[in-house]
Amino acid sequence: MKNDEISILLAGDVMLGRGIDQLMPHPGDLKLYEAWRQVDDARVFIDLSQKRYGPIPGNRDIGSVWGDILPEIEALDPDLRLINLETAITSNGQPWPNKKIHYRMHPQNVGVLKHAKIDFCALANNHVIDWGYPGLDETLATLEKSGVHYAGAGDGIEQAGMPITLPVSGKGRVIVVSMATTSSGIPVEWGAGYKRSGLNLVDLNDFWINQIRDSISVIRKLGDIAVASIHWGRNYGHDIHPRQRYFAHKLIAEAGIDLIHGHSSHHVREIE
Repeated sequence: MKNDEISILLAGDVMLGRGIDQLMPHPGDLKLYEAWRQVDDARVFIDLSQKRYGPIPGNRDIGSVWGDILPEIEALDPDLRLINLETAITSNGQPWPNKKIHYRMHPQNVGVLKHAKIDFCALANNHVIDWGYPGLDETLATLEKSGVHYAGAGDGIEQAGMPITLPVSGKGRVIVVSMATTSSGIPVEWGAGYKRSGLNLVDLNDFWINQIRDSISVIRKLGDIAVASIHWGRNYGHDIHPRQRYFAHKLIAEAGIDLIHGHSSHHVREIE
């Protein structure tokens, strides 16, 4: 009997900058711009990790930064692996002014995503433009060259809001749309415009429900699964704002979404 069930791995805030980038084969500039906490060297986070968890092995490959998680994922054998990539992939640009934290990974380390068999990166989040629009451009170009699908950012509102279709051999298709709200700490000016690069920044209202419904309906076929990947809410918060719940319910009831992939909290929150 044919098994047409589709299993999807949903990962939250994947950060591959700072000390993580320094542990990979092609470390980028180690200088940090976090004067607010008196840290200006990415290796500080390596030292902190070793003090708490013990020495980091010297015989590393590009997949070592994933630790023990990859065998666990392989055991689950998901059809698709979706993450929120909370890091710009760039060696260009300048740190965004008046922002406390800036994450980036060197483009030559993009193989770390392929090593983990990541199929899709949600880019609508509060770090993908940490290194300005040159950094965003290089992030998009690097992902495209590596063959990793993405959504949620682009050279205008049409591209940033465009869903991506992921085929699952012999089973069907998964449509993913990536979006974010300013409640996650995103500068409002990061929102894409009709002639301005940026993110798919949305408000939790009926206008955006209709926009998302229309973008999904244009490409949806019978049997497709639609996922909304949303970066919203504060870090380390366990509360779910009633407006978030309302918007999620509306996405499912009116916009044709089957599954909400929420992130930003840095830990698991309630599942409904």
